[in-house]
Amino acid sequence: MDALTRCRRCGKKMESTKVDDHKVKFVCSCGFTAYSPGATASKAINPNYSKDSLVDLKFDNTGEFYFEAQRADRENMEILTLQEISMLASSDYDLGEELKGVAEKTAKRLGVDVCSIYLWDSECERLVLRGTYGLSQNAVGKASLKIGEGVTGTTVKEKAPVLVTDISTDERYKFFPETKEEQYKLKTMYSYPIFSGAEPYGVLNVQTVVIREFKEDEIYFISVITNLILGAVKMRKNR
Repeated sequence: MDALTRCRRCGKKMESTKVDDHKVKFVCSCGFTAYSPGATASKAINPNYSKDSLVDLKFDNTGEFYFEAQRADRENMEILTLQEISMLASSDYDLGEELKGVAEKTAKRLGVDVCSIYLWDSECERLVLRGTYGLSQNAVGKASLKIGEGVTGTTVKEKAPVLVTDISTDERYKFFPETKEEQYKLKTMYSYPIFSGAEPYGVLNVQTVVIREFKEDEIYFISVITNLILGAVKMRKNR
């Protein structure tokens, strides 16, 4: 996939020119121009300016829009196309299937063995597994935890991400036989809560079979995915 910004009018590659520390100007040979936030960091950071709003909207070779984040090694990490986000937010599509796709794409982009998405069910007051890549699909809709239960429930209780280097030595970890996760002998787990203000919406978990550290750009990637899930689920609730 071509990571260069393309013209919204003709689809050609656009030339970029840095205007200042906060803005980049893109110019196409057809005459179309556009502006984007600058990639360089400013010495003064506005505390009210969300880092998530810096995610760039780009074109691929077919003219499809997509979001992407930058890896520390300068490779691009595709997140989700607008079509996928639309399907995720639309009540006309099966939410479980869409979340399964999000989990698979996230796992493959991060190079992890398991990615699971839990959503908060206010009726039963539990976090319920709604989509997974790597665990048994039979566990979807069955595996669930209370807030404060397991590593997944702990991250919601603490309203902060939780990293467990080796889950086999962490007494908080809760094992679900229906997930068949024992076959993997999972080690590292990173759990990221999904909130809208003080209201819980769910959790995104990534797990590996070897002990692993997560880099800042990978954590940012996860945070963007959770924000896209949050927005999509909120849109479904408001329909």
